Amino acid sequence: MIAITSLLDKKTSERVSELTEHLEKKFGLSGVKITPYPHLTLLTAEVPDMEELKQYLEQMCMESQNFTVRTTGLGVFPGQNPVVYIPVLRTPPLNQLHGRLHRDVSEMSTEMGLYYNPNLWLPHITLALGDTTPEILGPLLSFLCNYNFNWEITLDNLTILQKCGEFFLKDEEFRFGRRELIC
Repeated sequence: MIAITSLLDKKTSERVSELTEHLEKKFGLSGVKITPYPHLTLLTAEVPDMEELKQYLEQMCMESQNFTVRTTGLGVFPGQNPVVYIPVLRTPPLNQLHGRLHRDVSEMSTEMGLYYNPNLWLPHITLALGDTTPEILGPLLSFLCNYNFNWEITLDNLTILQKCGEFFLKDEEFRFGRRELIC
């Protein structure tokens, strides 16, 4: 299974990395580091022909322009190991990008991640994942309440992340906008 993501801009990436470092030092939480790049996951899929996918993403990015999204507050996906995240507000440009990706990639995949269906998708930036417990959630949220999560983020890429051992690592990154021909 691969993930199609958008890596976060430099400023936001540094903010998220700083926060996850604080969470590791204060609470021992490092599970989120299975993906070492702060990102927004657009979908997950099982794609047999990676070259077809890469050609599609490159073409799609050539036709796309940078756009901004906003975040606000904190969220929790409950469970035995709750996930703590920053919600990303859905906007028409984000919905259009996600909807087109989901429609087109589903045609070339054998399986799509259920929670990335346009009707279910909740875009977010993960802060704690996999090694959290319900018991640590209260102190963790109390700590995070000291931060402002009203951010503006520029999305300018689509990036494929692949599972490599215990980590999800960058396979290839595609930037939005037409490429200049150099003669």
